[in-house]
Amino acid sequence: MYYLYILKSVNSPKSYVGITDNLERRLEQHNQGNSFYTKRYAPWLIIHNEKYKNRDEARKREKYLKTAVGRKFLKQIFEN
Repeated sequence: MYYLYILKSVNSPKSYVGITDNLERRLEQHNQGNSFYTKRYAPWLIIHNEKYKNRDEARKREKYLKTAVGRKFLKQIFEN
């Protein structure tokens, strides 16, 4: 099982979209500074996640959310 996840920085108006097979471990890695982009804006909270059967499906959704149309969807999540 793979997860697409969306993080929101606690201290900054930044977000991050990624995929993983272990949400708890990945959030801990982001908050410990193990990721180049996210270490600057830690701590992070998971504000949304979706389950997928395999990595390819999760990756397709991740790519979509990084397009202009996908960012509109993300904006709706942040407004709620």
